[in-house]
Amino acid sequence: MPQHKSAAKRVRQSETRRLRNRIHRTRMRSMMADLRDTKDPGEAQVQLKATKAYLDRMVNKHIINKKRAANYKSALEKTVNSLS
Repeated sequence: MPQHKSAAKRVRQSETRRLRNRIHRTRMRSMMADLRDTKDPGEAQVQLKATKAYLDRMVNKHIINKKRAANYKSALEKTVNSLS
């Protein structure tokens, strides 16, 4: 239990942020999984664009690291290019 008022506030803020980040991370992983499961090259291109945009938003919100997002985008590009 926090002993100070400010420490208690930090605990509340951390929990709120953890839950918010969890929602975004789950959506991000779902988008990437859906993209990997897609067999149609045209649909894959559309999903790739949306997934890359979402990854960039997650970087801007400091939910994932910039280099991790770059690795994800690179791997997804390879997956989509292999469909063509």
